[in-house]
Amino acid sequence: MVTIKEVAKKAGVSPSTVSRVLNGSDVVAEDTKEKVMAAVKSLNYRPNFLAQGLKDGKTKTIGLIIPNIRNPIYPVIARGVEDVARKYGYTVILCNTDEDTEIEKESIQKLRKRWVDGLIIAPAAKKVEHLEELEQEGFPMVVIVRKLDIKANMIVIDNFQAAYDAVSFLIKTGHRRIAIVKGNQQLALYRDRFSGYKQALLDAGIPIEYELITGDDSDSIQWSLDGYNAVNSLLNRNIEFDAVFATTDLRAIGAIRAIKDHNLRVPDDISVIGFDNLEFSSLIDPPLSTVSQPFYDIGARAASKVLQLCSKDNPSGAMVEIMPSELIIRKSTR
Repeated sequence: MVTIKEVAKKAGVSPSTVSRVLNGSDVVAEDTKEKVMAAVKSLNYRPNFLAQGLKDGKTKTIGLIIPNIRNPIYPVIARGVEDVARKYGYTVILCNTDEDTEIEKESIQKLRKRWVDGLIIAPAAKKVEHLEELEQEGFPMVVIVRKLDIKANMIVIDNFQAAYDAVSFLIKTGHRRIAIVKGNQQLALYRDRFSGYKQALLDAGIPIEYELITGDDSDSIQWSLDGYNAVNSLLNRNIEFDAVFATTDLRAIGAIRAIKDHNLRVPDDISVIGFDNLEFSSLIDPPLSTVSQPFYDIGARAASKVLQLCSKDNPSGAMVEIMPSELIIRKSTR
C-alpha cells in the first residue's frame, strides 16, 4: 500500500504538505498542489480518511437508521439528511431495521465500530433501553418521526393535533360517522393520531362508535392492503359511515379502492382523508386530501442538529423540536 511519505517524496514536499493538500487547505501554493495531486495520481494513492479521523476523534460520518426502506417517507428524509451532511463534508451510512429492535441494536453496534460521529434514528420503538443508554452516555443522537418517552433530542410533528385538525375538518363539512384506519398502536405516532381522532369527535359532541375503529396492528408495510381490508370489512358488514380518516396516505389509497369496489363514489358517498402527503397523493383519482408532513425538512433539520451535537458547540439538554404540518384539501373530501 502506498504511504503518504512516498507521495511526499515523489512530489518533493513534506508529508504535512501532502496532508494539507488532501484536506483542502488554502495555505498551499497552487503549483505545489498540482505537484502533490500529480504524485497522488501517479502512485494511485488512496488516503485512509478513517485513520486520519481517529487522530482528531472525528470520522466525518453519521449513521442514519430507519425502520423500513420501503416506506416512501424515508427516502425523502434521507435526502434531507444527505444534502446537509454533504454540505459540511460528512458521509451518511444508512441502515434498515425492518421494524426489528434486535436489528436496530446490531446496526447501532456496527455503526459505532465504524466510529460514526453521530446517529439519526427513526426507532422501531418497542424497546428503547439501548437508546436511553446512548443518550446517557452523551453520544450525539437525534430521534426522528417517532417520538419516544425518553429524554433525547427529537424532530417530530404534533401527530395528535394534526389528526385532530383533519377529523375536525370532516366534522365541519357535515360528516358525522367517521371511520378510522388507525395503524399500529405500539407506535406512539399512531396512538397520538388515534387520540386526536377521538378527541375531535368528543369535542364536537359526537359519540365514539367502536365499530368504526378499524385497522391492523401489525408491522407490515402493506398499508394500502390494510386500508383496503379495513374499509372493505366495514362495507361487507353494512356498517354505515360517511368518511374515513386513514392514518397514512397508503391506507387511504386502499380505502378508496375498497369504496370503489363496492360501486360507491369518493367523495360523493364517502369522503377519505389521509396522512403524509406523499408525492403521488395528488395524482390518484380523486386527488387525496391529506395531512402534509415536511419530511425533507425533518431530515435536514436532524442532520443539522446531530452535527451541532458532534461539534464543540454541543448545547446542553435534550430538546423535542416540533415541525409544522399542514392540512391539504383536495378532491377526496366534500
